[in-house]
Amino acid sequence: MENNEILELTTSAWREKVYIETAEYIIRGYIFMPKIGKRSRLLSEVLNTNKQFIAVKNCTMESKLVPQKEVESYDFIQVNLSTILIMRPLYED
Repeated sequence: MENNEILELTTSAWREKVYIETAEYIIRGYIFMPKIGKRSRLLSEVLNTNKQFIAVKNCTMESKLVPQKEVESYDFIQVNLSTILIMRPLYED
């Protein structure tokens, strides 16, 4: 992907930092949605989509099953929507 394609993606999409909890992991990272509709509906639109996965960028994954395991960082992961127990905005201070 070239720089102008990345710029187009970032300027034509909302970015939201989120907290995602599954049975096994706590994930903190960014999700993106097209700038169509209201920004306040971002998370509900992500959860109510007909897709099976959501992309999470620049994220960390913390194991709930093995708390002593080191927190892992990734540039990109996909999360299956059916595994999400809770997802909420994660506001930065």
